Amino acid sequence: MKRFFALAVFASLLYSSSSLAQKPNIIFIFADDLGYGEVGCYGQQKIETPNIDKLAAGGLKFNQFYAGTAVCAPSRASLMTGLHTGHTPIRGNKSVQPEGQMPLADSVKTFANYLQQNGYATAAFGKWGLGFNQNSGDPNKKGFDLFYGYNDQSIAHDYFPEYLWNNHEKVDLSINKKYDSVYSASLIQQQAINYIRESSNKKPFFMYLPYTLPHGDVIGPHDSLYNYYKQKFNEQPLTGAKLKTNSNNINPEPLPHAQFAAMVGRLDLYVGEIVKALQEKGIANNTLIIFSSDNGPHRENGGDPAFFTSSGIFRGIKRDLYEGGIREAFIAYWPGKIKPAVTEQPAALWDLYPTFLELAGAKVNGKIDGISIVPMLLNKGRQKQHDYFYWEFHENNGRQAARWGKWKAVKLNVNLNDNAPIELYDLSVDPSEKNNVAAKYPAIVKKMEQLIKEAHVYNKDWPLLKSEINQ
Repeated sequence: MKRFFALAVFASLLYSSSSLAQKPNIIFIFADDLGYGEVGCYGQQKIETPNIDKLAAGGLKFNQFYAGTAVCAPSRASLMTGLHTGHTPIRGNKSVQPEGQMPLADSVKTFANYLQQNGYATAAFGKWGLGFNQNSGDPNKKGFDLFYGYNDQSIAHDYFPEYLWNNHEKVDLSINKKYDSVYSASLIQQQAINYIRESSNKKPFFMYLPYTLPHGDVIGPHDSLYNYYKQKFNEQPLTGAKLKTNSNNINPEPLPHAQFAAMVGRLDLYVGEIVKALQEKGIANNTLIIFSSDNGPHRENGGDPAFFTSSGIFRGIKRDLYEGGIREAFIAYWPGKIKPAVTEQPAALWDLYPTFLELAGAKVNGKIDGISIVPMLLNKGRQKQHDYFYWEFHENNGRQAARWGKWKAVKLNVNLNDNAPIELYDLSVDPSEKNNVAAKYPAIVKKMEQLIKEAHVYNKDWPLLKSEINQ
């Protein structure tokens, strides 16, 4: 009996050890302002993205995946907290001194904090935008052992900056004051590749890659990709007033279409390099790669979503709560674990919080809005559904939106009127949101009003409705 008990204990320990060793590495590639239709597998015709397309062909491609909202900081806060923007602690882009945006509070625990507590090494390479060095939103306090890149979204407009941050150490790039010499996107990518190469087999890792590509400003090196699209588009250089220095004091690109296409092309190359580094390390089969974007396409400092049909068939761009501003490309790739497929199941950025924790064998602490999509990714068990989705946007006089089944509601100008009328769209027959059918379905409008009121919770730092602003 004693011998049997000892063997049972040994077997249990062996199982636990084996189970821990099988925790997957997770890489989340988070493009910046990449439109739904700006990659080939989602319909792009002018820009070539073979590496991203290959991920989609070999993985699970979502056709109805949503961002946290329509701009950078609140969308990223939704990711980190597992909350939609009616509940997130950060609901807009607010700059603070001396650098960075309004920080996540000390009380906020991100999914990365819990991954650390459950045996993961963690690193982030790219743009943070949720707090500055050593304040409450410092990425080192929010679950990342290593951070390399931009703390500040405003500085991230410049791809040839004077400095980046390596945790709390300033990386001197002052040569860029004289010459556009060191391209930040390339430097950040090299750090990410080195991290994979130097990773230990003793601990699984979570790597967050919030690339700045293809966010404006549309600038970059005049390399082979640029020259390829320059010839392909036969674009005429901008001259005169169209070539004036922009509000960030950055010299504009005279061939913005060629450069923007090259920016998306570089993003695609970086994705390919990540996959290659995993294969060379011998860890590709135990690594989940997820690819998505923080919000819809931009029209800033060289961006031209009309030229590239950046939103696909959808209405709107960045800052809109129509589908074009919040519906995103989303691909999950894990060789041998995720079967190649396309899904029409709706999901949202705040779902990744519980998804990552479930994959790590960790429990969710506290109330969140996200639902783990692990059953859908691994085709195991029943996938729980959202009752509804909700978004809010605090600029441009305030906007709210909700999706309930096939129905989509949008409210504009809520800073000016708490009772702004609802626009109602039936996405099953009108995904482009061309026909407002609110007058035809008053009962559905009433239901959507109730959901929007339920979802939006007042936050004194982020008043949205006119009655809240006037308090």
